[in-house]
Amino acid sequence: MKRTGIAVTLLLSAVLLGSVFATLLPVLASLASGADRAQKAVLDPARADADFRFQGEYVGEVTTDEGQTRFGAQVVALGRGKFYGVGYPGGLPGDGWNEYEKYEGNGERRGDRIVFDTPEGQRADLLEENGKVILRIYDTNGELIGTLDKVMRKSPTLGKKPPEGAIVLFDGTSADRFVGGRMTRTGLLIQGCRSKERFGSAKIHLEFMTPYMPHARGQARGNSGVYVQGRYEIQILDSFGLEGRINECGAIYGVKPPRINMCFPPLSWQTYDIEFHAAKYDASGKKIKNARMTVWHNGVLIHRDVEIPGPTRAAILPETPEPGPLYLQDHGNPVRFRNIWLVPIED
Repeated sequence: MKRTGIAVTLLLSAVLLGSVFATLLPVLASLASGADRAQKAVLDPARADADFRFQGEYVGEVTTDEGQTRFGAQVVALGRGKFYGVGYPGGLPGDGWNEYEKYEGNGERRGDRIVFDTPEGQRADLLEENGKVILRIYDTNGELIGTLDKVMRKSPTLGKKPPEGAIVLFDGTSADRFVGGRMTRTGLLIQGCRSKERFGSAKIHLEFMTPYMPHARGQARGNSGVYVQGRYEIQILDSFGLEGRINECGAIYGVKPPRINMCFPPLSWQTYDIEFHAAKYDASGKKIKNARMTVWHNGVLIHRDVEIPGPTRAAILPETPEPGPLYLQDHGNPVRFRNIWLVPIED
């Protein structure tokens, strides 16, 4: 078989394997057995299972008939030594990927490594060597054609300081600016609270971390949400490695999926930077202009000036001319927040 283009059908694609798993994935994403739902969410990497070390992002060079090319991969732990993988020609999402071509497949633990196989005889091995986790890619002849190193990306807006005039809602010292606000012993805000301040149009920054829940699927995996004005939800979910659908991380829930899925692996700190323009009303209280939102996820633009026709289904406030709070949803999973502030803006 020729080593064509990003025919890293090597790593994770194979027509048969990819199509089978692509068919299976939506089922996996929508179902969670009672046993799986009962699996404990992990917030401390030191308490994670052995699979956690292999889950994550990988980048390196592979050799094709056209020469060397950059390639990225995301590996998702599914519990009990099972994994799902996605390969990205050009690099990772938001960092080189061409945004239309990708390769999918699954793998499993075999001895001291995770092995991804394809029906054509290609293989990729995920293993630890000299204290580093690497992904080795082999062609159909068993020849090594590329090695990807594990990387840990950080959002360029992580730790962004509030500008002059900002309203600091949470800085790790107190949860007093939230109704129902609770803090961990390490100074993180716990999901399930709303700000006492209410606001109209604003620029908002917040940082969040989803738990590690390898046995859970879909909406049972690290679920929360940021409700701007308590009305319009930007979904929070462990959607690492998934397609980026209208109910997954980064989506304006029920309105529009993210342009690109920029979800980092669970237990990584992530950022949302939001520019929100409130709905407009006439003197009689009739809405004359819908709310609009622009969103950056981990520093990458995922929504540009999206019109929002009405409140999200689980909103805590109806749509009215009145300002509203920032609501951090409790959907049954432990999601943590930090560094939350906003700057009111004039339309």
